[in-house]
Amino acid sequence: MACKFDDVVQPSWANDHVLYEDDLLKLRLDSSSGGGFASKNRFLYGKATADLKLVPGDSAGVVTAFYLSSAGEKHNEFDFEFLGNVTGEPYLVQTNLYIDGVGNREQRIDLWFDPTADFHTYAVLWNPSQVVFLVDDTPIRVYDNKNASATKPKGHHRHPNATTTQAQTASAFPSPQPMAVYSSIWNADDWATRGGLVKTDWSHAPFVATFRDVRVEGCAWAANASDSDAGEVARCSGSSWGKEGRYWWKEKDMQELSVHQSHQLVWARAHHLVYDYCVDTDRFPVQPPECAGR
Repeated sequence: MACKFDDVVQPSWANDHVLYEDDLLKLRLDSSSGGGFASKNRFLYGKATADLKLVPGDSAGVVTAFYLSSAGEKHNEFDFEFLGNVTGEPYLVQTNLYIDGVGNREQRIDLWFDPTADFHTYAVLWNPSQVVFLVDDTPIRVYDNKNASATKPKGHHRHPNATTTQAQTASAFPSPQPMAVYSSIWNADDWATRGGLVKTDWSHAPFVATFRDVRVEGCAWAANASDSDAGEVARCSGSSWGKEGRYWWKEKDMQELSVHQSHQLVWARAHHLVYDYCVDTDRFPVQPPECAGR
């Protein structure tokens, strides 16, 4: 039966654990397997959004992910990973970026609501200037293209940590590689909850994450084009309009946060940030270049 998800995503592994019920898509984890889906198209720049209700109850050891990724060893990847917990303890949301195949850019926040009680919206906005992770339209993390910001006019819209220094200019930003959108649920009790101390309790299986909607707005990569097709890079990077409509995600007001969004980001990080790789001197005695100014 056709459903609203069919134009956007398809099961990518363990198809029998990817379930369609009425207007919902459910990913199921039991002791035999998890499951996942992938977008039917790849895109270069845009916004990927999921309306998602996370696994309720005792979800310790269970990870649900919603992420964007390109292909190959030198891939780029932007991750939301929702780390389950024992009943009554808060979910943690881990974000991470892989750039040219290298990750280790983890940040974790707790949420200001119960993500298992209702649907909430999680999104990644990606353009040549920034990657923004949003929860219910509140930015929780921004990864700037410092090289681009060096040439951008400085105004009151720049959020904290955006001053440009020699070190920042040397920091990496994801090269233009087409990405697909993915989601999966799996057992990660070797690390997900309290560093792996709390294991998955299979008596509570199946664990189910429920999607009400998945939206991908972006410059769709030609299906027959290679990952490095210069024409597609030029079209998606340089154009302001295409067959998908107006490329709003690249317009000037998308190149940096608004004043209101900047205030939201400061609030989210002040009240809900529980881990930031940028200040983890045990892991990084030398601060990563993109963290300069923290």
